[in-house]
Amino acid sequence: MQFALIDDIAVHYDFRPAGAGASDAGPVIVFINSLGTDLRIWDEVKTRLGSDRAVLTYDKRGHGLSGIGATPYTIERLARDLIGLLEKLSIARAVLCGLSVGGLVAQGVHALRPDLVAGLVLSNTAHKIGTAEMWNARMEAIGKDGLASILDATMPRWFTPAFRVPDNAAYAGYRAMFARQPLDGYIATCAALREADYTAAARAITVPTLCIVGDQDGSTPPDLVRELAGLVHGARFEVIAGAGHIPNVEQPAAYTDLLRQFLQQIPPHIPQGD
Repeated sequence: MQFALIDDIAVHYDFRPAGAGASDAGPVIVFINSLGTDLRIWDEVKTRLGSDRAVLTYDKRGHGLSGIGATPYTIERLARDLIGLLEKLSIARAVLCGLSVGGLVAQGVHALRPDLVAGLVLSNTAHKIGTAEMWNARMEAIGKDGLASILDATMPRWFTPAFRVPDNAAYAGYRAMFARQPLDGYIATCAALREADYTAAARAITVPTLCIVGDQDGSTPPDLVRELAGLVHGARFEVIAGAGHIPNVEQPAAYTDLLRQFLQQIPPHIPQGD
């Protein structure tokens, strides 16, 4: 396992450099996990991408094996964590692929340090997610009864009925992943989501951008993600069939195909002026 000290926490990450024979010198792909998950949600996509590109996954603050630190959080705080990790690893140029709150973190990094961002994959996310009332109600419920108390309400938003069947061991595993996230970190991230509004920041994005959503996403429905794509100049919008809020888990082949197509648009090197 790999850890880096970033401000007040240790961040758990996994960095896989490109293979020795890789022909593509493109930027590092950075995957940012969603609320209530950890870096393992990207495992199948990483496997399918192979070793042609360097890949970084990490547990955002308050999730997985990363520290919790001072609470509550802001999206800017989460974005600065990632900026710090990129600097620790001497990564000067990356394609950020963020899922749900991870997509807001990606937008936050672009707003703070556009020089680090070669492209954005904004997956199952938006410029603003939910309402203050919704997030307050969720924080109150889990503060009283724990994450397990909202498990059965959350899973139908994450996964389609075809995935949520008793004999699907993967579904049982993702239920366990959700329930075992640090409660304080989850609540602090809900607070960050409650306050976040990146509408103006989305309009200022200038790098190539792909917006992805599952056709049955119950957390950030297709119309909401389409609205985000409409804010970003030149953004491409794609819907993955047979997927909920985490299409990289339910439909990893389709997800990886979209990533590969998008990465072909990103130049391997930063153009140099005369």
